[in-house]
Amino acid sequence: MPAPRGRPLAVDIGGSLNLVGTLVKYLGTAALFPTVVALGYGEPFWSFLLAGALTTGFGLVLERLTHGGERIGFREGYLVISVTWLLAAVFGALPYLIAGDPQLGRPVDAFFEGMSGFTTTGATVTVDVDALDRSVAMWRVFTQWLGGMGIVVLAVAVLPRLRVGGRQLFEAELPGPEVDQLAARIGDTARRLWLLYVGLTGSLFLILSFFALSGIDDRMTIFDAAGTAFSTIPTGGFGMDARSLEPFAAASQWVVALFMITAGVNYVLLYRALLRREHGRLARDDELRVYLALLALGSTLLLIELWTEGIATGEAAVRHAVFQASSVMTTTGLVTLDFAGWPTLALVTLIGLMFIGGSAGSTSGSIKVIRHLMVWRLLSRELRQTVHPEEVMPIRFNRSIVDERTLRAIIVFLFFYIGLFAAGAVVIAIDTSFQGPAIEPLDAVAASATTITNVGPGVGLAGPMGSFEPFSDVSTIVMTLLMWLGRLELLPVIVLFTRHYWRA
Repeated sequence: MPAPRGRPLAVDIGGSLNLVGTLVKYLGTAALFPTVVALGYGEPFWSFLLAGALTTGFGLVLERLTHGGERIGFREGYLVISVTWLLAAVFGALPYLIAGDPQLGRPVDAFFEGMSGFTTTGATVTVDVDALDRSVAMWRVFTQWLGGMGIVVLAVAVLPRLRVGGRQLFEAELPGPEVDQLAARIGDTARRLWLLYVGLTGSLFLILSFFALSGIDDRMTIFDAAGTAFSTIPTGGFGMDARSLEPFAAASQWVVALFMITAGVNYVLLYRALLRREHGRLARDDELRVYLALLALGSTLLLIELWTEGIATGEAAVRHAVFQASSVMTTTGLVTLDFAGWPTLALVTLIGLMFIGGSAGSTSGSIKVIRHLMVWRLLSRELRQTVHPEEVMPIRFNRSIVDERTLRAIIVFLFFYIGLFAAGAVVIAIDTSFQGPAIEPLDAVAASATTITNVGPGVGLAGPMGSFEPFSDVSTIVMTLLMWLGRLELLPVIVLFTRHYWRA
């Protein structure tokens, strides 16, 4: 939106686009990984090389045509991450389009899959995952891994030019209402978080590889171990098998569940507990306690449903309940059972868990536990002040007083979040009533919920063993936008469409 005549723009557009060009230029090099995989399996690799070359070339051209970007403020940060994530989704889609993949060859479908990958949603329009080339299957999960901790956070960690302005980008991109630094310089914090991220990925890969080589899991292979690690740690959800984790051994499912729960914890807290041995922080953290309590509650509710409906018994019932509750609440989206046909109460429980999410500063999507906790404490304060209107009652988190401005921001975020979710559900319901497919109202609600919360699987046709392929282009585009908005937590994108953002 242009600024009024005679008034300069408050946003450095040239500098912002220059920085976007730099980020995209380096992002294109990620195509080398699936190229190596394709060469190793004797599969066509030119689509990856061409996609990487086009992406890097576009970044170079954009960088040369613009200038600035050395000093990034919070306004520029919103523009940079919003545009970067859109272009990342385009980059993720290019190999599918260039190769003319039978399942992902349409631009709308390819863009949906690319956005789902980089936003770590895990929703898919593929009908037969097993029919994909191994290099394509690995590219899908690798896009999730790149998007998990955040491509912008990675850039802050490695690019010297982001030493100034890195905090604005870091805070705007990393999920959650606040960022707690590990070091005096934001670049050092970003590097340490990525070190932990890589370490968790490597640990899961080694454990699953051991299961494969030792015979503990006959279905697991080294390729599956790598893909599952790339999908689990970023809480992504793209499976290496058409049935997700259902065919794999119980031991693998339990280990993946443990890593999903770990990935849903605040990474700053994890770093301090695991690498600095500050274990006392875990017990004292308000958000972690609520996070684990809600996970336990969700698992218990699902367990009761599985038992009473005769879906599973014994250890299997406990495993499936814990796995599904953890997968949905952390917005991972991997499954061990097809829950699309579960009773209504179990489905409502899962949809409820979608809107909880993991901890702030984790790789999970959705609203986040800390926001729910703050709203609960805010409501409790309002009820108490109704009885004691003169009493001053600041709201605290981890014994520190929470600023009232932060509380207002949380309320505004929730208002927009629920509003966009409802709008998405209505549009999908109307569109499917005219263009198909024939779905139930709950299916439309689940489709909107699972995309804006970045969970992945819905119910009905788009269930965990199904696909979003039957939806029309209109619904597919709406769900793609919901994934983008959900991953960036709405406000950095919404603010771009306001007049105040562009005014000096």
